[in-house]
Amino acid sequence: MNMDSSTCPFCHLSVPSSELQWHANTHFDDDDEPNYRSPAASNLLFDGGGEVRGRDVVSKMEEEISCLVDWQRRGEFHKVERGLMALLRDCLESEAENSRSILTCYVDHFQSLEFQDVGWGCGWRNIQMLSSHLMTQRPEARETMFGRSGFVPDIPSLQRWLEIAWERGFDAAGADQFNHAVYGSKKWIGATECAALLRSFGLRARVVDFGPKESDELYLSVPGSSVGVKEPVKSNDGRKRKAPNTYGPMDRYLSRGVAQTSCSQDAKSCPSLVRIGDAMDKESSGNRVLYSTEKLNEGHQVLMDFVWNYFSHKNTVQFDHKHVHISEKTPLYFQHDGHSRTIVGIQVKHQRSGIPQYNLMVLDPSHRTGALERSLTEKVGWQKLLKRGVHTLKKQQYQLCYVDPGIASEEEMEKLKTIDSVFLEF
Repeated sequence: MNMDSSTCPFCHLSVPSSELQWHANTHFDDDDEPNYRSPAASNLLFDGGGEVRGRDVVSKMEEEISCLVDWQRRGEFHKVERGLMALLRDCLESEAENSRSILTCYVDHFQSLEFQDVGWGCGWRNIQMLSSHLMTQRPEARETMFGRSGFVPDIPSLQRWLEIAWERGFDAAGADQFNHAVYGSKKWIGATECAALLRSFGLRARVVDFGPKESDELYLSVPGSSVGVKEPVKSNDGRKRKAPNTYGPMDRYLSRGVAQTSCSQDAKSCPSLVRIGDAMDKESSGNRVLYSTEKLNEGHQVLMDFVWNYFSHKNTVQFDHKHVHISEKTPLYFQHDGHSRTIVGIQVKHQRSGIPQYNLMVLDPSHRTGALERSLTEKVGWQKLLKRGVHTLKKQQYQLCYVDPGIASEEEMEKLKTIDSVFLEF
């Protein structure tokens, strides 16, 4: 349901009617002359190198971006004084010595708010979480995101940024699915919309699909799309899996005609006794030990395997903590049917049976930030809120979005307009 909106007479941006007067006033400076451009966006248009370029003729697109930079508002969130990742690190360190964890270095938790976005806004909240990491840990991203505002915008502002990304040609097929409009609506979004929005700033957002082989067509087929298949890639356990290109995939895991009831429900958590397949790099005196995958379940372990290897990249660093390592990798936007969350790390515990037990560390927008902070500070009940074992992965399909380092060149930006994904078979 769209809220009542009006068109600004100066920049022609559609804004809520209740905010039209305030919005229009932002176009005027002290001399009462129309001020279409903010200092941050004056004579600027994003380009692929993270730089900006002047224009002799002010385009409608530039006006929209300039107006949005002036109009956007900061997203509200509860600021945890020590930081959630620091609190989580302490809790993981306090557990048994036979465990090892890898966490992303920083992320703010954005919770869904009653009467605002409960039941539909989890996708936007996860974009906010991922953006909080990028803007805090990557200076080059901070210089390109949200018109150099220096803050993570609220949901209405993000909706306008996504519409502008579509207008600039990012994820054309996805834009068509939404009729090119999400502002002021309660439409659900997914990982591909996250990728399109971030790519419009020159960020190298990547999408990975997980699911059974027999559902191949489901992942790759969207109205008006075409599919190309790359050479097969080998998984960690040696099996071959296709890595297809998809052109403009939509979020395959949202049934848009069905109420998103699970968006506000908490997933249950308990320890997992099933290990992921393949190479868990246990650092013992700097040596990497490989574990056999024989006699172990596969399926959803593929996703766990991907997450482990993602966070245990060579850029992983260890501070003064014995069991917890900090990774420079971004959090993972984690999408499945009916809900999305943010993966901030992964833990492995070595059992007497010799079978490693893995748990994802997950931030859920449906949780209250204050409750998370309290449980982590008191070290009571935090496992139930943040740990997710492999047995909790009950959906047939999952989708991840992450951001590689660097800013795309202008040539690369054109390629990024087509959202593609890598498919890993369960």
